[in-house]
Amino acid sequence: MTITRLLARPMLATIFVAGGVNALRNTEGHAAKAKKVTDKVVPAAQKAAPQVPIPSDPATLVRINAGAQILAAAALATGRAPRLSASVLAASLVPTTLAGHAFWNETDPQAKNAQRLQFYKNTSVLGGLLLAAVDTEGRPGLAWRARRAAADVRREAKHVAREARREAKLARAQLT
Repeated sequence: MTITRLLARPMLATIFVAGGVNALRNTEGHAAKAKKVTDKVVPAAQKAAPQVPIPSDPATLVRINAGAQILAAAALATGRAPRLSASVLAASLVPTTLAGHAFWNETDPQAKNAQRLQFYKNTSVLGGLLLAAVDTEGRPGLAWRARRAAADVRREAKHVAREARREAKLARAQLT
């Protein structure tokens, strides 16, 4: 692991550990804000996956989200499954941002600006998480490997075809 990744992953994870702990300590306050989002998302999720038991209580959802953030942040910080943990954090950041920083609902100009700034900050963090989620640490990804294998097969097939034509030509020459 490069020094950049060694430093950047814990730095990126820090905000999620702090946010998760804060959400666990102040669940009711976060649940009140989350209710607007959970009232819309939970019924759609239950309709999409009726066999999955999805809680509808905002406080429970806040606790689940906080736990997911803490665990995924710890995994990202320590380099354990960094792509998966970054993906989990990115997925958990979207509803957190929509619930906690809905600047479009604010009427007070100062509060609106503060929420807009936090919304932009979270959008920037989401960008970093998306980069971390696709980071292959300098090793080729599966798509590159598949393209490379396909090119190797095509090259080998051309070589075999060329050899077969050459052998056929030699065989015809020996028959005559």
